[in-house]
Amino acid sequence: MSTKDWGLALLVVFAWGINFVIIRFGLEELPPLLLGALRFALVAFPAIFFVKRPAIPLRLLLSYGITISFGQFALLFLAMHNGMPAGLASLVLQSQMLFTLIFARFLLNERWQLQQFLAIGVAGAGLALLASQTSADQMTFVGFILTIAAASCWGMGNIINRKIAQLGKINLMSLIVWSGLLPIIPFTVASYLFEGPELIVSSLTQASVQSFAVVLYLAAIATLFGYGSWAYLMRHYPASQVAPLTMLVPVVGLLTAWIVLDETLSMIQGAGIALIMAGLMINTFGSRIIKQLKALSAA
Repeated sequence: MSTKDWGLALLVVFAWGINFVIIRFGLEELPPLLLGALRFALVAFPAIFFVKRPAIPLRLLLSYGITISFGQFALLFLAMHNGMPAGLASLVLQSQMLFTLIFARFLLNERWQLQQFLAIGVAGAGLALLASQTSADQMTFVGFILTIAAASCWGMGNIINRKIAQLGKINLMSLIVWSGLLPIIPFTVASYLFEGPELIVSSLTQASVQSFAVVLYLAAIATLFGYGSWAYLMRHYPASQVAPLTMLVPVVGLLTAWIVLDETLSMIQGAGIALIMAGLMINTFGSRIIKQLKALSAA
């Protein structure tokens, strides 16, 4: 990977890592479902007038938009609104890896390899350890469960993404923009029903520069720049070289939350984090290590 592209990859990791602290700032002034509606409204407009619809069946586009765009972020925003710390959210959301493996096993009939069994066991133990440490002042149980649910939506979206990839080369930017159009209505309807028109109007009329900056960041930087740049990297370099960099996202998220929001962790939470990170590393590098060990034993 060239020096320029390494810099681009690290910019994306940083943008996605601090995204969780940015969301926390947004939730100070905007209710979670309204924040989601505004985010995707800015993702879709005005870009939708300049980007062609992706050449995929409507059912796949709808499925992608409902899982990745609406389900994941509605649940994540609600989780952080209900007591999920920004740093821990950046880590627990990575449990999407577990759900992707589980959904792939039962929906795509993919066989698990040894490292995937180990990854699920180790990361699952870390999640259980974190779940045992829920409390009102650190991490609420409701916030934790909602974040796990958001990760499951991401995992299901990954399965749909695989179906889309089987159709051939798809313009990922068009997929991002057009799938961003879909969640605007469910976000808006849910906000109207559960947050109420009075809160919507007061939030919009009293919104400060902070709220506008947050929505702009979530749409332009975290979504359009982040996913667009990631698509460029995935096209030009092997997935085995690019994909492991996502493990740096929760590291940036935890550090940023500690520096900016003064979030701290208990010893047991730290152990849970270590287990989850170990599970992610086993899933990413396990097959490579097993092959090297087999080669050494054969030699």
